[in-house]
Amino acid sequence: MIRSVAHVALVVRDYDEAIDFFTTKLNFRVVEDVFQAAQNKRWVVVAPSGPAGTTLVLARAENKIQEAFIGNQCGGRVFLFLSTDDFWRDYDEMTTRGVAFVREPKTEDYGKVAVFEDLYGNLWDLIEYVAEHPSGQSAAD
Repeated sequence: MIRSVAHVALVVRDYDEAIDFFTTKLNFRVVEDVFQAAQNKRWVVVAPSGPAGTTLVLARAENKIQEAFIGNQCGGRVFLFLSTDDFWRDYDEMTTRGVAFVREPKTEDYGKVAVFEDLYGNLWDLIEYVAEHPSGQSAAD
């Protein structure tokens, strides 16, 4: 039985600059960073510092076609959703660390949300779901 999405690949320009952004700006941790000699690339996995869940594979672009997707993985839409148990704590910390928010915080029926850009321009939601929202259970557990 399929139980979860294990990884999401994020196309990046450079492994080390991406690792730096995710660890210093978003407080992610490096789960794996292994050189794969046969493919001449690294297997780099990062994750939020909270409980285990879906992780990001930082996939360095290998050709012009892949390079075209750096910063535009989802055609300008919000690409990833970063769930928090304390919106204002994380919003303030991320702002202090220099994360660029492109849509100001607002309260919706489903929770508090603001949109930020990663180092390449991909859009992310920082979101704290209300407890009664179906996605809210995972943020509080």
